Amino acid sequence: MDTTIVAAFLGLLEGLTEFIPVSSTGHLLLAGHFLGFESAGKTFEVVIQLGAVLAILTLYAGRLWAVFSAAPNDPAARRFILSVLVAFLPAVVIGVIAHDFIKTVLFETPMLIAVMLVLGGIVLLFVDRIAPAPRHEDAMSFPLPMALKIGFIQCLAMIPGTSRSGATIVGALMLGASKRAAAEFSFFLSMPTMAGAFAYDLYKNRDVLDASVVGEIAVGFVMAFIAAVLVVRWLLDYVSKHGYALFGWWRIVVGLAAIAALSAGY
Repeated sequence: MDTTIVAAFLGLLEGLTEFIPVSSTGHLLLAGHFLGFESAGKTFEVVIQLGAVLAILTLYAGRLWAVFSAAPNDPAARRFILSVLVAFLPAVVIGVIAHDFIKTVLFETPMLIAVMLVLGGIVLLFVDRIAPAPRHEDAMSFPLPMALKIGFIQCLAMIPGTSRSGATIVGALMLGASKRAAAEFSFFLSMPTMAGAFAYDLYKNRDVLDASVVGEIAVGFVMAFIAAVLVVRWLLDYVSKHGYALFGWWRIVVGLAAIAALSAGY
């Protein structure tokens, strides 16, 4: 199959799955495995996530501008910015320490990814039912200790198939966030987390990149941006009304299908 078409498909897949709790990285790595798509250092899979980050920045530009503009005089704005930075910190430390192991071992183990999709789906279904009554309705006013706990929980997503958004949403729900606020805080936290992962991965793989992959990355990047804009616009209203069960079942179905295919030698 033409690599440009594959890159476009993977970019679309990234944008559709990045902000829903199904593991975009897990979907990308499994799709790449079954399609025979390889990128040097798995950099394609990380770099196109920046397209999804830009989608969030575009959609939340007005709110972010208002927050940063108000920060010098507004304690609530400063507390929100600090809460996101505090939640981001554990991923910085653990991501730098474990980067090579994650990319060379975990990213290269499709069966682990498939199993994590299934386990994560079961957890999501369970948490969607038993999460405590929400005490925090506004993602911009989470207490700092709660933000730090969400940040540590986010680090579980360094195991591909777990889902960064899934880990942060489950953590926020169990800590008392409403379903909408959990998803929205996950959006805000994705900005520094994914931008940091992009920058660090680009630095680590600078020696294996070549001009031949720029076109594929550009195609995947644009497709990820467009798809992510559509998903983010839809997601908050959906989870506010229906919760996360749909995504739990999706993970289980995809994971079991991948396990069956891998067990059959594909």
